[in-house]
Amino acid sequence: MIVAVVAVIAVMILVLAGSSVRIVTQYERGVVFRFGRVLPATRGPGLAMLVPVADRLHKVSMQIITQPIPAQDGITRDNVTVRVDAVLYYRVVDPVRVAVDVQDYRAAILQVAQASLRSIIGKSDLDDLLSNRERLNQGLELMIDSPAVGWGVQIDRVEIKDVALPETMKRSMSRQAEAERERRSRVITAEGELQASEKLAEAAEVMAGHPAALQLRLLQTVVEVAAERNSTLVLPFPVELLRFLERSTPASPADPAVKEEGGAVADPASPVEPEPESPAVPAGTNGHDPSEIIASVATAVRTEPPR
Repeated sequence: MIVAVVAVIAVMILVLAGSSVRIVTQYERGVVFRFGRVLPATRGPGLAMLVPVADRLHKVSMQIITQPIPAQDGITRDNVTVRVDAVLYYRVVDPVRVAVDVQDYRAAILQVAQASLRSIIGKSDLDDLLSNRERLNQGLELMIDSPAVGWGVQIDRVEIKDVALPETMKRSMSRQAEAERERRSRVITAEGELQASEKLAEAAEVMAGHPAALQLRLLQTVVEVAAERNSTLVLPFPVELLRFLERSTPASPADPAVKEEGGAVADPASPVEPEPESPAVPAGTNGHDPSEIIASVATAVRTEPPR
């Protein structure tokens, strides 16, 4: 009987010892409740000895928690319907408050994050949601961190992941971007034409002072035209020569009205015999007839069939 009693007592001691020993991992902290009252000191990683029957251990994770925020529908300040989702990073800094002050801190943080995201959508413009997300992330972090500090939770980072727009708004923004690109291209083209006109004006002044430069430019243009294999023959014909020949050609005798020297109009019925005059030889023709000069200057375009 004595041996049996000793064996039973030993088994009970082992059971009580096993129930009073807990293991706390490195990323956890243990909050001890003794007869329902929380102890101010937490248990660190390793073996935690508890008073049998009196103590209860509550483990709290100290790791950074990644919490996706579901997409929230809202209307921006400039009356555009958008759908925004985000992601939240936070961690526990006071395990006693987390275990005592809030029932489920994960659900509480999620609800605060959703409400803050809807609030930040209503206070922002569409352009801010698309291009100024850094400032919105900071504002959203402050809105969530205000109640979370009292729960023993610290918000590390908040990021807006995506902003979904209606299809009509996407098409409108595409047209706006195309119009902006078109405006820039026209401005750049106009500036290029202005600079080209200034350079051409300077070139014209140089060529006016040096007539040989104009002739060289003409020859260069002919070379550029004849660069490829073609059967086109280009002969430049100066317009000034035509004007000179037009001024030097005498008036035709078949005109119906010829003014006399005194200003009176001659009678068409009475023929007026022109006085014999010596043919005028224009300056610079070396005594040749202008008709011979015209016949000697030819402009021909000859196209041969392909071989």
